[in-house]
Amino acid sequence: MRRATCAKWGASAVAVALVATACGGGSGASRSGVVSASWGDPQNPLEPANTNEVQGGKVLEMLFRGLKRYNPKTGAAENVIADRIETKDSQNFTVTLKDGWTFSNGEKVTAKSFVDAWNYGALLTNKQKNAPFFQYIDGFAQVHPDTGSPQAKTLSGLAVKDDKTFTVKLNQKFSTWPDTLGYAAFMPLPQAFFRDHDGWIEKPVGNGPYTVDSYEKGSVMRMRKWEKYPGDDPARNGGIDLRVYTDNNTAYTDLQAGNLDLVDDVPAAQLKNVRADLGGRYINQPAGIIQTLAFPMYDKRWGRPGAEKVRRGLSMAIDRDQITREIFQKTRTPATDWTSPVLGSKGGYQPGLCGEACEFHAAKAKALIKEGGGLPGGRVTLAYNADTGSHKDWIDALCNSINKSLGEDQACVGAPVGTFADFRNKLTARRMSGPFRAGWQMDYPLIQNFLQPLYYTNASANDGKFSNASFDKLVNQANAETDQKKAVATFQDAEKILATQMPAIPLWYQNGSGGYSDRISNVALNPFSVPVYNEIKVN
Repeated sequence: MRRATCAKWGASAVAVALVATACGGGSGASRSGVVSASWGDPQNPLEPANTNEVQGGKVLEMLFRGLKRYNPKTGAAENVIADRIETKDSQNFTVTLKDGWTFSNGEKVTAKSFVDAWNYGALLTNKQKNAPFFQYIDGFAQVHPDTGSPQAKTLSGLAVKDDKTFTVKLNQKFSTWPDTLGYAAFMPLPQAFFRDHDGWIEKPVGNGPYTVDSYEKGSVMRMRKWEKYPGDDPARNGGIDLRVYTDNNTAYTDLQAGNLDLVDDVPAAQLKNVRADLGGRYINQPAGIIQTLAFPMYDKRWGRPGAEKVRRGLSMAIDRDQITREIFQKTRTPATDWTSPVLGSKGGYQPGLCGEACEFHAAKAKALIKEGGGLPGGRVTLAYNADTGSHKDWIDALCNSINKSLGEDQACVGAPVGTFADFRNKLTARRMSGPFRAGWQMDYPLIQNFLQPLYYTNASANDGKFSNASFDKLVNQANAETDQKKAVATFQDAEKILATQMPAIPLWYQNGSGGYSDRISNVALNPFSVPVYNEIKVN
């Protein structure tokens, strides 16, 4: 579950405040076949169940392969180590593995590799950030209780049958659960992880196309091609040097100077020039990221009956087209629902589902807000963290649009919060008094992932504490539906409730952006806006 920080974000997934600048001089480029790329130190150790931010996720995508992987072009969940995942009732699953998979230390990848890893990730005392991803497996409440100590150490819903087979019992029907299994939290772990945990943390061992050669915190992580990788997507380069940058402007300057091969976050200040600078080596493509303004529904002024008219009116007061065109230089697209275009129609994206509420209608906005009782206290404040420069620009533009629509210069003002940590602390403590910037980078390409974590009652990423019994009921029905078309349609019915209640205002879909040197080719971003490192070629 991922929450956006700057250009990218994660549910608790925070862009880390880094402590050292990158080395210059292009040392990575001098290594034959090795690509140098901008990066940031990961927030947590690179345990699959403890990594839920973008920088660490980049490494895990190179280091591991799981039961499934999301196709780097289409986002579809495709079997990798799984030979079959079978169910008759969408609640009890039998997983059968393919032969021939090993970790880079020679250990075989078996059913136990998955079951042990998932049990470790779920157990409360292991303090893994991604533990909520195991909440659907039977026995989660016993190994990860909301309060108190665990009553069990392993999930009762997991059972190893033999080296190639294990079973999973969920605590509710969840027809698309297999499609979540490409997420990093579900990766397998070798027994070396449990025998020498400290040693493994220092130099992680996985089963993906790369191995960790060395890591100098604050400087560089060197990933190298695993020559004996058994998968059908081997590295097409000799390795990736992930260089730590604290400023993406510095990374972009190094790219232009020939000291860096790849950046995957073009700074906002360069968007006007990037096409002229890089030409065809500039990447700007849709990603599974949406930015929103969420409301503190726990505040009676915003959660009272009738306030939905005020929330909808504010949404209609925003000229999304102008803001995305002038501020973001077409690297954002006005949002018309609460998901992402990368899902496609089969995945649940339905353009225009938000309807008139996500269109710019200044006069209607003013009338609707008046009808709903007016802005609480006569003014709306938009909270955002002030430790990055990019948010102030669009927050100011947003307020300018609202003020013009309402004909009042001070109807909307920005409310900066010092740091992202301070901002998150206020959210956690329910101390927001007005709308706050929010966003979501998908964990897996399902409409369920854009709705349930954010708007289901007491869901893990429901920062505004929205609660609607009809919405919850429809989500439960959609999860239990075995027909994918019917499941998607039911999720969309739930989404229509968001359009009437507006617990969060959809603003825009965010593109992934990047640029690369003429030293490399075959560069692309996946639907999560992460470079497909293993496909890059060195010219």
